[in-house]
Amino acid sequence: MSHDGSARELRELAAEYEQKFARIPEEMASRARGKGKWSRKEILGHLIDSAANNHQRFIRLQQEPELRFPGYEQEAWVRTNGYAECQWAELVTLWAAYNRHLAHVMERIGAESLMHVWVNGTERHELGFLAADYVAHLRHHLEQIAGAD
Repeated sequence: MSHDGSARELRELAAEYEQKFARIPEEMASRARGKGKWSRKEILGHLIDSAANNHQRFIRLQQEPELRFPGYEQEAWVRTNGYAECQWAELVTLWAAYNRHLAHVMERIGAESLMHVWVNGTERHELGFLAADYVAHLRHHLEQIAGAD
């Protein structure tokens, strides 16, 4: 999928799931899905963190041909952000707005930057791959939130 295709799909997902998630009651969003598992709030918080981390990659990789940038410690981020204590409606609004903005950023990625590489330890990922992978990761968790319980 091209980064334009990823941007279009991201916009569609944000619109579709913002409406779906708005219908989930606060109590249901707060409930853990099982022992040691995240609640819907925490999963959506994870997606907000993913947006923040990828936003940095998408912007910085347009400025540098190769970037060494730390990974993402998801458990620590979700815990430190305290998503379980946030209001569900506010998380949904933030998530949807952030992803609409990321779609805008993706649409502006120039072809000359698509092969720029993010290095994380021994892993190397091109910007074009990161954009498509972000949407695939997002879709997985959106379905998880929508189908939880």
